[in-house]
Amino acid sequence: MASALIPFGKEIWLADGPVVEVAGFRYPTRMAVIRLPGDLLFLWSPVALSDALRSAVEALGEVRYLVAPNTLHDRFLGEWQRAWPQAGLHAPPGLAGRHPELRFGRDLDESDFPWSADIGQVVIPGNRITTELAFFHRPSCTLLFTDLIQHFPRGWFTGWRALVARLDGMTAAEPQVPRKFRYAFADRRAARAAVRRILDWPAEQLVMAHGAPVARDAQAVTARAFKWLGV
Repeated sequence: MASALIPFGKEIWLADGPVVEVAGFRYPTRMAVIRLPGDLLFLWSPVALSDALRSAVEALGEVRYLVAPNTLHDRFLGEWQRAWPQAGLHAPPGLAGRHPELRFGRDLDESDFPWSADIGQVVIPGNRITTELAFFHRPSCTLLFTDLIQHFPRGWFTGWRALVARLDGMTAAEPQVPRKFRYAFADRRAARAAVRRILDWPAEQLVMAHGAPVARDAQAVTARAFKWLGV
């Protein structure tokens, strides 16, 4: 269970949550807390809420925005909305319909949101598995990806799952787009255009939900991860 927030740059902190299981595969979880002007907090991909994590978050400011960056990272949203019912909850199109028990605000897209001066966002469209948005925190030059870039250490998976993870690119030498997501793009032209906008951001750091954070050369790392797309 996450117990602390780790500074990762100007006005951004990371917290690791519990390992979760999906189809027998174990995934680590990670969230980011970004402090906006006025001590308002933007929470990216919330992990399981513990008492220690709640205290650490409350020490930073007021939780104002809860953000599910793709349509797969929804497991812990209810815990956070119950803890901070006044916070706005935002997700990509399609997720709200799966959770009638939650109160969602406007679907995420590339129009202006209250955080847009500090955090940019690009929709990566046309994937049959998930709709994901990449976010860029300008003050810390940090790029945030959820599932479209992953990087597991060798040995994380065992048995036949280790073989599947290697073939999928999940345990490559550096962060990669897993092959299952590559094959799921129905409109590569639209995805290519989105990634080009992402690469225009002067990213120095990279945060992934499933992989160790990258502290330098994030723009180059991201470009190599999407080289297969022809960007």
